[in-house]
Amino acid sequence: MAVKKIKPTTPGQRHKITSTFEEISGIAPEKSLLVPMHKTGGRNHSGKMTMRYIGGGHKQKYRLIDFKRDKELIPAKVKSIEYDPNRTARIALLYYADGEKRYIIAPNGLKAGDIVCSGKGISPEIGSALYLSEIPLGTVVHNVELKPGRGATLARSAGSYASLISREGKYAIIKLPSGETRKILITCKATIGTISNSDHALEKSGKAGRSRWLGRRPRTRGVAMNPVDHPMGGGEGKASGGHPRSRKGLLAKGFKTRPKKKESNKYIVEKRKK
Repeated sequence: MAVKKIKPTTPGQRHKITSTFEEISGIAPEKSLLVPMHKTGGRNHSGKMTMRYIGGGHKQKYRLIDFKRDKELIPAKVKSIEYDPNRTARIALLYYADGEKRYIIAPNGLKAGDIVCSGKGISPEIGSALYLSEIPLGTVVHNVELKPGRGATLARSAGSYASLISREGKYAIIKLPSGETRKILITCKATIGTISNSDHALEKSGKAGRSRWLGRRPRTRGVAMNPVDHPMGGGEGKASGGHPRSRKGLLAKGFKTRPKKKESNKYIVEKRKK
């Protein structure tokens, strides 16, 4: 999970810091778990651009990830740890005892040859998925469900994790990566461990072209636009543009956008840190 700095042989290499990929053991992805992924270029069904700064990018295929972990009490062997172009974390290819193959998000410490499982009554090993009612308090988890059976939605990016703090009746108290403490039903599942590729935040692309490979086009700053195009546009010379806002005038950098009467507010024990 380490990173390496490239020798400055070209201007694009000078500031490049990339992953060593030393944990990768699989070269070619499992064909049965690949589906086509069509790029929109930020256009809707009538061809109108509805999202700016999207376009181009390398051709990719989507890896079907098992976020539900619904094959219970069937042990699976980790065949390989692979790179996934669609997410920051690494993925693990599982071979189940009944012959089925599935991808999961690989946690730190999981390697080829390990055995993982899912369901009730299993030991809390790294990579195994358990119900929150059975996970020991203080355990670090990831891929946390918000609703039973819907699949993991929380703590899914590289290096992220949540902590199981306590249990109160039918709810478990989870501290999320944002610092928010929240109630979640104990019938929801979570996977043991921290997500892999924790050094992803240390990587630097080194050149603008690498953003284009990812399908990101150049972004125009609001202060460089005209007043008709952006609230922060206009002014003589290099004007600051006033208070930071979005193109539609929504305040940024500190303005709270969460609805005050949102239904799920009752499950939040402590709000996230600023």
